[in-house]
Amino acid sequence: MCVDFTNLNEACPKDSFLLPRIDQLGDATSWHEMLSFMDAYSGYNQIKIDPVDEEATAFQMDKGLYCYRVMPFGLKNDGATYQRLINKIFKELIR
Repeated sequence: MCVDFTNLNEACPKDSFLLPRIDQLGDATSWHEMLSFMDAYSGYNQIKIDPVDEEATAFQMDKGLYCYRVMPFGLKNDGATYQRLINKIFKELIR
């Protein structure tokens, strides 16, 4: 299944939250003996949608009406939302 969020993305304002530069992250962590990378590529798909807002994500299929419970792929601000959450989680560890 593929959902086209073109109209929704055009209607939403751009979230200008700064995303990290991969080259700076690599330079800053290269001296660590042990390093773990989180799956940032699809991490936004693990962010739960507020139950109040789930109804706004409703779509119809042949067997019924469904809605997303996590942030779906293809939204305009998914990367900024994910990065803001990660920064909040690791606030004490980030300079």
